[in-house]
Amino acid sequence: MMSQVFLAVALALVMLIFLSLVRAIGGPTVLDRIVGVNMIGTKTTVLLLLIGLIYEAMPMFIDIALAYALLNFIATIGACKYFRRSNQIHLEDEPTTKEEVSA
Repeated sequence: MMSQVFLAVALALVMLIFLSLVRAIGGPTVLDRIVGVNMIGTKTTVLLLLIGLIYEAMPMFIDIALAYALLNFIATIGACKYFRRSNQIHLEDEPTTKEEVSA
């Protein structure tokens, strides 16, 4: 019985992953795309844990989910730093041109 509930929740989570994929592909800004990919990674981590519950092999899937969550976090931080240094991300509080910096 509980296995069927976990399977239903996992299927709903897969549908939410596809909605996040829409944001990751069609996001109007780079930050929207990064957030979309981060949401996919977070939901995939939860999905891995649900698969562990379904197959009753939690210790193995906990290790995999933790490693995947760590990679997801590092990739998100790396992408943010890369786009920040390449000046593709502009925050509202920061000056964007040389004239604004000197003023």
